[in-house]
Amino acid sequence: MKKENDSKVTEFVLLGLSSSWELQLFLFITFLLLYMAIVLGNLLIVVTVQGETHLLQSPMYYFLSHLSFIDLCLSCVTVPKMLGDFLRQAKMISFSGCLAQIYFLHFLGASEMFLLTVMAYDRYVAICNPLHYLIVMNHQLCFRLVFACWCGGFIHSITQVMLVTQLPFCGPNELDNFYCDVPQVIKLACMDTYVVEVLMVSNSGLLSLVCFLVLLFSYAIILVTLRTHFHHSRRKALSTCASHLTVVGLIFVPCVFIYLRPFCYFSVDKVVSVFYTVITPMLNPLIYTLRNADMKTAMQKLRKKLGASCCHVKG
Repeated sequence: MKKENDSKVTEFVLLGLSSSWELQLFLFITFLLLYMAIVLGNLLIVVTVQGETHLLQSPMYYFLSHLSFIDLCLSCVTVPKMLGDFLRQAKMISFSGCLAQIYFLHFLGASEMFLLTVMAYDRYVAICNPLHYLIVMNHQLCFRLVFACWCGGFIHSITQVMLVTQLPFCGPNELDNFYCDVPQVIKLACMDTYVVEVLMVSNSGLLSLVCFLVLLFSYAIILVTLRTHFHHSRRKALSTCASHLTVVGLIFVPCVFIYLRPFCYFSVDKVVSVFYTVITPMLNPLIYTLRNADMKTAMQKLRKKLGASCCHVKG
């Protein structure tokens, strides 16, 4: 453990997912494949939406491309570091690097929560007020809503970092996780952290819970409204809402479990962390594309364009 003047911790030790060298090699290969799936899947959605004008002009797909971009960035905050640590004996991270992980993790995570809430509002307008949908959800409003999501994420994350930087770290420096997050870091502070824990829970925990409840209420209204629709339009809308609700559950349930409780350690915390930072960003592209005919058609067009370009270059 390194210290400055024997009082200030300058780096942390990450205990990771396992101490077994053989298991770490297996985990390295597994998570490398998962990370490649995350990058390729989310990048494919972003490129597909950006490459198809009619998708980009649709509010739903405009928001979806931003969601995929956030998932892509979110995985880059923790997974590359974790992959490198699988091949190292000493898993260290500097204090500034730890703060950077906390900042970007909460910045992107909160932005994603706000964006999912916006996407629920988009579906509400599309289903409950279809005649005025394109007038209400115009491009200018969509841009402002996305910008507000990013601003909300910034405010949330900078608050988290400011609270952590006020804590003194002078003793233990082992984090029982594969990345830095607020619950593990504040437990290492050399002071009574009860007030800080309450502030953290009221910030991250309540943010997750309130957004989750708002989303559930919004989709409950949508489902009630769908009872009056014709069978074909109702089936298509239900398919879209089912995809959104699946993603909402995958993101919010782990966040509520981790942040909306006193900062005590449970054995499943690491599993939940893996699910939130790795599994969910990998599943989102599958959920949105496997059940979506428009995305499938656009991807087929993109593949044909790429194939034609390759043949042209070879010729």
